[in-house]
Amino acid sequence: MELRRFFDGALRASFRDLALHDEGVATYLADLLTRFARTEQLFPRGITGQRLECVVDLLLEAQALWQDPSFVPEREVTVRRHIGDYTLFMLGVFRERVEQLASTGYYVTQGQRAYRFVSEHDRASARPIRAAGGPLFGRLADRFEGYARALDYARRVHFRTAPTLPFFA
Repeated sequence: MELRRFFDGALRASFRDLALHDEGVATYLADLLTRFARTEQLFPRGITGQRLECVVDLLLEAQALWQDPSFVPEREVTVRRHIGDYTLFMLGVFRERVEQLASTGYYVTQGQRAYRFVSEHDRASARPIRAAGGPLFGRLADRFEGYARALDYARRVHFRTAPTLPFFA
């Protein structure tokens, strides 16, 4: 709980500093950072049991779901949402690493596509995701680069005041 409060405070301060007015996204990003503090959440296991450790692994997982005779659309939505979350997290928190190993443009494109997919599925669903209210995933898709930069800003400016916490991964 202390970690969640820290991320929430850091993101809200960053959003104020950057004049971003989206409480729903700030809440979602604090939840995302808290969730990804655990390695098994950042790198989930796919249908074959292997760890999904990069964007390509996640895209292949989404494709493999279509080959499964017991295809469940909600599982694809979960994978696509994770692609959006993973690319946003990596660009926001480990931007330099992404720049060294991959194209930031690729991460932006895949993240936007993933959130757009989730947004459209949510819009057409009888049971929409109401995480942080309204068309959250559409906003994440539309403003993906801005929110990645807000995470980067939070890391550089507000994470320096992090309390001493145990390692969770």
